Amino acid sequence: MRTIYKGFKELEYQGLKIDKMVSSASWEILGIALEAGKVFPEHISPRDAHLIMLEGSIDFSIEGNTFRIQEQEYFNFPKKTKHIVRALKNSKFIIVR
Repeated sequence: MRTIYKGFKELEYQGLKIDKMVSSASWEILGIALEAGKVFPEHISPRDAHLIMLEGSIDFSIEGNTFRIQEQEYFNFPKKTKHIVRALKNSKFIIVR
């Protein structure tokens, strides 16, 4: 079966919105929309994760470092490591973990 998922592009910028696009026992894909000026509070990922920035700009803080991630960029980070995300602009990104 083939699926075209369209819900993520309609996800509104209202604070922090998380959309579980696909999930299985071993991996998942999350769509995240973060309104400009808002923060995704400190949290950890249960698995190594891959972030794909679709639109906007975020500051990703992890292990004492902050990385500015822009549209069309990729960033990866290890499991069980505390991190915080701040949106500099209305931003949408995908997490594959």
